[in-house]
Amino acid sequence: MPATTFFVDAILFDMDGTLVDSTAGVVGAWETFRNKYPSIDVQNILSSAHGVRTVDNLRKYCGVEDPEELEKEAERFEQAIVSSSTENGRKGIVLLPGAAAILEELAPVRRLPNPSWAICTSATRIYASAAVRIAGVPVPDVFVTAEDVTQGKPFPDPYLLGAKECGVKPENCVVFEDAPSGVCSGRLAGSKTVGLLTTHSREQMEASNPDFIVKDLASVSVRRTEKGVEVTVNID
Repeated sequence: MPATTFFVDAILFDMDGTLVDSTAGVVGAWETFRNKYPSIDVQNILSSAHGVRTVDNLRKYCGVEDPEELEKEAERFEQAIVSSSTENGRKGIVLLPGAAAILEELAPVRRLPNPSWAICTSATRIYASAAVRIAGVPVPDVFVTAEDVTQGKPFPDPYLLGAKECGVKPENCVVFEDAPSGVCSGRLAGSKTVGLLTTHSREQMEASNPDFIVKDLASVSVRRTEKGVEVTVNID
């Protein structure tokens, strides 16, 4: 299995589907929302909504337009993810393969004002904070959530802000993503991108044109250095 090694100033991670698996909770939340919005097609939504902000999905699939209602429904949806992930024997919100080893290497040293890693998620801060706590993910110095940007993924705003708050240039970062919309966001920000096959098919990820595609973070190793982070990607 060929390996490629490169150096970056910072690593910018997506959260759901990249660091943690919340699939069970997301499915449960959409099933709950079908009670109020009976016309939604849960399976169709699941095939295309991943990696997009909850407010944008609710606007698209449920027809919610009022800003105040959107905010309330987004909060209700993400609360449903947390509760659904632990009901009816579901497996909950858990770390994905390879994430623990990478976080163990990156998290011990907090490097403000120039952190070496960030989470840039489409989730709201309330849900994202709960998800990292449940999964055991260290809270990073830089934690970009849905409320922090005007335009979510696939626009570059989340990763541009993540790089800015790390004090580095986006072109000197690598983005790890499981969704085509997130890969597009990272590419538009000018960052190197690694697509994970945790939630989408290889064909779907190839269409978003990441620099590398791997099964999951178990195919990646990182090492902190004096000048940044050494990243080795084992190509599947």
